[in-house]
Amino acid sequence: MVLPERGKNTSEEFYSYNGGEMNGTSKMMDFLEEPLPGVGTYEDFNTIDWVREKSRDRDRHREITSKSKESTWALIHSVSDAFSGWLLMLLIGLSAGSLAGLIDISAHWMTDLKEGVCLKGFWLNHEHCCWKAETPFENRDTCSDWRIWSQLIIGTTEGAFAYILNYFMYVIWALLFSLLAVSLVKGFAPYACGSGIPEIKTILSGFIIRGYLGKWTLIIKTITLVLAVSSGLSLGKEGPLVHVACCCGNILCHLFIKYRKNEAKRREVLSAAAAAGVSVAFGAPIGGVLFSLEEVSYYFPLKTLWRSFFAALVAAFTLRSINPFGNSRLVLFYVEFHTPWHLLELVPFILLGIFGGLWGAFFIRSNIAWCRRRKTTKLGRYPVLEVLVVTAVTAILAFPNEYTRMSTSELISELFNDCGILDYSKLCEYVSDFNSTKGDDLPDRAAGPGVYTAMWQLALALILKVFITIFTFGMKVPSGLFIPSMAVGAIVGRLLGVGMEQLAYYHHDWTIFSGWCSQGADCITPGLYAMVGAAACLGGVTRMTVSLVVIMFELTGGLEYIVPLMAAAMTSKWVADAIGREGIYDAHIRLNGYPFLEAKEEFSHKTLAMDVMRPRRNDPPLTVITQDSMTVEDVEVIINETTYSGYPVVVSRESQRLVGFVLRRDLIISIENARKKQDGIVSTSIIYFTDHSPPLPPSSPSMLKLRSILDLSPFTVTDQTPMEIVVDIFRKLGLRQCLVTHNGKLLGIITKKDVLKHIAQMANQDPDSILFN
Repeated sequence: MVLPERGKNTSEEFYSYNGGEMNGTSKMMDFLEEPLPGVGTYEDFNTIDWVREKSRDRDRHREITSKSKESTWALIHSVSDAFSGWLLMLLIGLSAGSLAGLIDISAHWMTDLKEGVCLKGFWLNHEHCCWKAETPFENRDTCSDWRIWSQLIIGTTEGAFAYILNYFMYVIWALLFSLLAVSLVKGFAPYACGSGIPEIKTILSGFIIRGYLGKWTLIIKTITLVLAVSSGLSLGKEGPLVHVACCCGNILCHLFIKYRKNEAKRREVLSAAAAAGVSVAFGAPIGGVLFSLEEVSYYFPLKTLWRSFFAALVAAFTLRSINPFGNSRLVLFYVEFHTPWHLLELVPFILLGIFGGLWGAFFIRSNIAWCRRRKTTKLGRYPVLEVLVVTAVTAILAFPNEYTRMSTSELISELFNDCGILDYSKLCEYVSDFNSTKGDDLPDRAAGPGVYTAMWQLALALILKVFITIFTFGMKVPSGLFIPSMAVGAIVGRLLGVGMEQLAYYHHDWTIFSGWCSQGADCITPGLYAMVGAAACLGGVTRMTVSLVVIMFELTGGLEYIVPLMAAAMTSKWVADAIGREGIYDAHIRLNGYPFLEAKEEFSHKTLAMDVMRPRRNDPPLTVITQDSMTVEDVEVIINETTYSGYPVVVSRESQRLVGFVLRRDLIISIENARKKQDGIVSTSIIYFTDHSPPLPPSSPSMLKLRSILDLSPFTVTDQTPMEIVVDIFRKLGLRQCLVTHNGKLLGIITKKDVLKHIAQMANQDPDSILFN
């Protein structure tokens, strides 16, 4: 988005007093010499004026720069103003990293609490409880200090009753956690539900949603995110962590006046906060910056790029220092594959990309259809009941299968793992000949009973994950989509990888294997297939490309696998785009009716500004305010009878020559303050938007001058301007509205909502789905 310099009003704005009277006329009242609280701000569910906000910031910066030469104190103020941005990034990184560490530690403990408790201290999770336990390596997941519920309650882990008791406790804990989560969201912070990324993306485009990034939302989202993840629902904490980080950024902005009073500057900070959120979610500072740039940010200048990277680094290292032993290591799923991939393996990698694109398109359509239906079904009208039902179904179906009973992050880590000599999981139960082992490298081997058992368990887990995630995403609890999508892809990738591995083992003499995979060689790495499949499914759902590959690289530490990752990510995007152009976040933006103008889509229809502007041919005339002939009462009648966010100011109704544009909110605040604080302002007082006014008889009421709240340089286009150009102007300048003229005379107005409705209509979509301006 490119923001031009808005023209400044250099005319003399005020008359000076002389002996209690004004020079020129004694009736001119101009009380706006000092800015009024509220003037220049925006109402809830409205779009900011990017051009005006950037113009204000440039004026503020010029004033500080000019004053810095006058005194030492002014110079110090100038330096502190320049440094405040970096200080704010430091605070955002520290707060986002600290909260992410708290969420990570708490979620691990409460997830393990569903299965048992530590005798050394109930606050320890399973891993920390058994950290120093002296147990054989193959039994490293059990220790004397950890007690599962059946062992704690009835003293045994064997038998049907012990299994049923553990099953019951697992479901009860899951229901309790989800009940607490949805109750807190419903009762204290309704904005704390969902992923938050669609709303963050809309806010960064200039939309105002009061309270969405407030302190109550931050507190409740932090608490309920732990509860939702611990309940075992098919969701992740990665998307909501972006919301948490942006809440931190928004709250900390109030410490610095240049960010507190300027909506455009605040959105630069929120872009950096989003990068910090992804950084703490995945341990991927570079990927976080690219995600913010590619996916969520609307205005991203170069200085924001470097500040985002700084905030992301601080957040990642803060998280690591708080929880050095959990999944918050430098990489979330560290992998160490011992076999390089072969060029012929690009074929199955591309097949994984095709699956990822198909899964992404299927998920988006199904989830959006369910979210629409949710508004009309009983479950939708009763969010607490919906969450409890979905949690109960998830827990009941998940417990019998060890791959769905474990947390999704642990499942992905298991699937990414390359089997070594010391691995004892079912996925690594091969028929081995250790005489042929060289170091850590194991040759391709025949699958044993454990591998076959794991394959059908993973197939069942895949079916559950595919369908239950559709109903989970969008419920009234914090719910991220990154980890569930990666889990679906990782399962499919591991299944395909094991299939390729066994194919190469039993048919190494086939032409496709003969050149690079001889008998007894370590050729196929199933864990690599799982990693590529995870990237493919995540890309199919979100339509991420470059940022996805970088995140996966930082996530796993596998630099040499960028080409397979890129091949799968690009294929999944192409396939998904061929079915539907929208990613999941854009689809939810459109579902909620937010006024988001997508910068990536092309508008190629041959329509003109006159086809979109209001008023239309059979509509009432455009509501305008004249520059020097309307009274306070006339303007108040217009304000009360209309709901427009602003009004064009013209010379007269007859000429319709444009003077400027005034915002509704500024008018209301200015008139209310004039009535309260200035004598002589009554309903019959004339409002002037001009530099000078003619002298009036002494008996006339005082006049009210409001030129200082008038935008003297509103953007205008002619009625014959192609809508392709108009849409481009709205995208690149971030406009709220554009006035339409013909030969200098005002004809109509085009708002951002009008543009979005027109785009929807041209795409054969419902234009009434755009709810806000």
